[in-house]
Amino acid sequence: MDISNLMLKRIIAGTKRAFGLKPPGRNLTVFPNDAFLVSYPKSGNTWARFLIANLLRPQDSVGFSNIHDIIPGIDVVPHRDMLRVPRPRIIKSHQYFDPRYQRVVYIIRDPRDVALSEYHAQRKSKRISDQHPIEEFVRGFLAGESCDYGSWGEHATSWLSTRYGQPGFLLVRYEDMLQDTARELSRMASFLGLHPSSELIGQAVSRSRADKMRKLEKSQAADFNATKDTRQDILFVRSAKAGGWHSELPETCILQIEQAWGHVIRWLGYELVLEGKGSVAETAFPLPALNGPV
Repeated sequence: MDISNLMLKRIIAGTKRAFGLKPPGRNLTVFPNDAFLVSYPKSGNTWARFLIANLLRPQDSVGFSNIHDIIPGIDVVPHRDMLRVPRPRIIKSHQYFDPRYQRVVYIIRDPRDVALSEYHAQRKSKRISDQHPIEEFVRGFLAGESCDYGSWGEHATSWLSTRYGQPGFLLVRYEDMLQDTARELSRMASFLGLHPSSELIGQAVSRSRADKMRKLEKSQAADFNATKDTRQDILFVRSAKAGGWHSELPETCILQIEQAWGHVIRWLGYELVLEGKGSVAETAFPLPALNGPV
């Protein structure tokens, strides 16, 4: 690319940014009554959005074609449109710690499953080929090179070490959402100031089941940022389960992840199956005491 074309691209990008035509990302204008669904990618954020959106819009058909209208994502929706969303807003974000976020539901998932899910997501988006060694991918995952938001460990500790146990912060494990979806949705709803009936909770859970989301994905793939222009033979809503890493991740990858982040994995209540085969690193970011259910 010659210098003139590069300059033109920069001018166009700057103009779009100035007029609010680009997604704001970390430059989002935050209002005091905003609430955020935050997670590292491939940790259950989309599912949580569907669950809550089905509470907010019980009379509507929530799908991939309109989820950003209900709970917008800051890396997809233009800043101009973000400012037009009726307040109080519930916003989806994958950003690492931002002190301006005063009310946060932080969704976390076992990083061994996150690595596996992100590997398949990058196959879907054609960032890597089917022949790409998963061992090589995991090395980049650990180094924070596979994602725009740093590594899983950096992201998780940036929120947990600063906000866990503080007002305005709710920690939700993806695995607990799988085990008792209605209970975890009730926790999130209460935290967000929503007061749905048990019948409405049940309806939202039913409408947000993985099989129904897969059906919606197949018919609306062209309308969603994470599925349009991607491989349609690999689903965005894939297995929707916990523990796939046991059988699908090579033992060397499991050991590397546990050596890097074993202290956080253990603190979150996940098992360390290879603890006896290698040292588990201690955290450089002291985590608060984990009291009671997350």
